[in-house]
Amino acid sequence: MIYHVTDWDDAYANGAHIPQAESFVPRWQSAAAAFRETHPPRPLGRGHLFHPDGMPKGLMIFIHGGYWMRFEPGMWSHLAAGALARGWAVAMPGYALAPQARIGQMVTEVAQAITQAAAQVDGPIALTGHSAGGHLAARMVCDDGTLPDAVAARVRACVPISPLTDLRPLMRTAMNETLRLDVAEAAAESPALLIPRPGIPVTTWVGGAERPEFIRQARLLANVWAGLGAPTECVIDPGRHHFDVIDQLEQPGSPLLERLLSR
Repeated sequence: MIYHVTDWDDAYANGAHIPQAESFVPRWQSAAAAFRETHPPRPLGRGHLFHPDGMPKGLMIFIHGGYWMRFEPGMWSHLAAGALARGWAVAMPGYALAPQARIGQMVTEVAQAITQAAAQVDGPIALTGHSAGGHLAARMVCDDGTLPDAVAARVRACVPISPLTDLRPLMRTAMNETLRLDVAEAAAESPALLIPRPGIPVTTWVGGAERPEFIRQARLLANVWAGLGAPTECVIDPGRHHFDVIDQLEQPGSPLLERLLSR
């Protein structure tokens, strides 16, 4: 079957293809606020750092999405539940959003927040993020010095969820009026066009009911980085769409969290 995109805005439109999409944001906000009431976080720059009871086994990083234009870490606090139950600390970095910031600046801010969290929590580091946050998670394990070597050496797994790994198609969308991507920045900030750090297992995770472009983008990174020597896999989660593919992060024994924390 020939795959040919003619409407790039629709290709990256998630809510228009998810039943009752408008209910998800208030649901996330409510769940996150309730979670913080029982698990008060520590500040981490623009974001939050959650500590488990006792000495942390390691540090999980979750980077939020929103096409680099929307949302903030406080909307996703409840997604720390699964890792906390397993004894891991969880950092949720914040970053400046477009149009005030370019994507390259966001990459730098997230790396700084991870470095700050790593200074407070010992042990292995597991990186994940969703959508634009999946892009940023993958960007952290590129072999270009984005993360300091000492921090990168602690990364045991990277699981970008529904990641945007090649930014060039987004230049064809209306959202680029806000993102202001040009050819040079799209090439410089696309993980699929960069070299991965050696030895870090990378699993792209995407819902089977997602837009075809998200499935293609997830497969792309796994395929390209496998050819560059990285241990990779692309998991297509049956029946999951772009808004519920992250739900497994709340469940301590879920396959997604197992892949992230059991390396």
